[in-house]
Amino acid sequence: MTTQSDPGFGLPARPVPARPVPARPSPDVPAHGRFSRFVRRSHDQGLLVVQPRMGFADVATMRRGLEAVREVRGASVGTVTVDSYTRVNDHDSARRALKRGDDLNGYPVVAHGTAETRRLLAGVSGEDFPVQFRHGSALPQELFGALARIGADATEGGPVSYCLPYSRVPLPEATAAWAQCCRILADQPETVHLESFGGCMLGQLCPPSLLIALSVLEGMFFREHGMRSVSVSYAQQTSPGQDLEALDALRRLAAQWLGDVDWHVVLYTYMGVFPRTPVGAYRMLEDSVRLAVRSGTERLIVKTAVEAHRIPTIDENVDALEFAAAVASDERRHGPGEESIQQTGIYEEARQLITSTLRFGGDVGSALVEAFARGHLDVPFCLHQDNANRSRAAIDPAGTLRWCHPGAMPVTGSDGHDRAPMTARSLIDMLGYNERRFDREELVGAAARGML
Repeated sequence: MTTQSDPGFGLPARPVPARPVPARPSPDVPAHGRFSRFVRRSHDQGLLVVQPRMGFADVATMRRGLEAVREVRGASVGTVTVDSYTRVNDHDSARRALKRGDDLNGYPVVAHGTAETRRLLAGVSGEDFPVQFRHGSALPQELFGALARIGADATEGGPVSYCLPYSRVPLPEATAAWAQCCRILADQPETVHLESFGGCMLGQLCPPSLLIALSVLEGMFFREHGMRSVSVSYAQQTSPGQDLEALDALRRLAAQWLGDVDWHVVLYTYMGVFPRTPVGAYRMLEDSVRLAVRSGTERLIVKTAVEAHRIPTIDENVDALEFAAAVASDERRHGPGEESIQQTGIYEEARQLITSTLRFGGDVGSALVEAFARGHLDVPFCLHQDNANRSRAAIDPAGTLRWCHPGAMPVTGSDGHDRAPMTARSLIDMLGYNERRFDREELVGAAARGML
């Protein structure tokens, strides 16, 4: 994969508003806040930090979940995932649901109130067990205000990554809201960590260069609005070799553009259609763990063996976390040493997307808004009204994600192998690629063992 040679791609010849900072690795910058201190300390000890995606409406159940994750055999951080009502600022409905005892799909932070959530965290969170609040809101001002009053360690999202996939909120409105939210967190006496969700756009079928560019751009947006502790993200895709190259590119670009703030990398176990067999699901999780260790990633968001069927229980989350920690330990002991990373142009393509996007505005937020308005950034298969939705990606015969129709983006399209018209059937087949791959491995193995 290569990029075009013209660095401007026909854009106005005006200076890039934000220059990359010196390419200084994150360890040279002091860790800010106890979330970052824990991640840094664990990484220095050779431990991969593992984290669940867990949220319960009931305070007692949520506390049991946090206590169970704290006791995991491995380096773990806690998660409080908020409910759908809170994500769309319908706090009255969340309060009514709590009164009725409804089983919400997460923890309603605003509805519970400051005192209740402080009681939830008291005696559980601390220097050795920080907790992140995960939400999915495009307009999270009320939520961030609540998190500030609680004294939260960390949260996540971003002006693009929590707008385009999850809402109908206009991107300019979401960007303005996230600027306010960054300032809310930046003004707190204790540093709050903020993670970009940019590396997980729609979870699947988005080639790595765009995921990397969006994650770094959101990190720059956070930095521009006062945040001093951030993380950049990437979601496991369809090819371990391509993912290893992508994580290397993400780390290099983060060092160049975010090197004067405290930052680390977080990897997500595959966010798309999950294998249906338990062994297939564990194999996918195992691959993501080994990828995290081999790439030097500091933190991994873990999924469980029941993702294809239902919301996991506390015990199922704990099982997945302990499995991940054990695999990480095994990989460090017995995995490959220094291995060569293929270079197919992901770094160059992501860098081009970043630098050319910044030409569209005097600050990162306005540049992002204008870049999407022109289709210069374009998430494939995303139906949000502010996304051009002209780009298309495909999985090639080697299992790697490639651009087949780049739209107006400054990226290189296919070399001909995937130019067949995109149909509903072909899209569904691609969405199920990893599900079939990992479940097929289990079925083939069972057949070989004479179990079928």
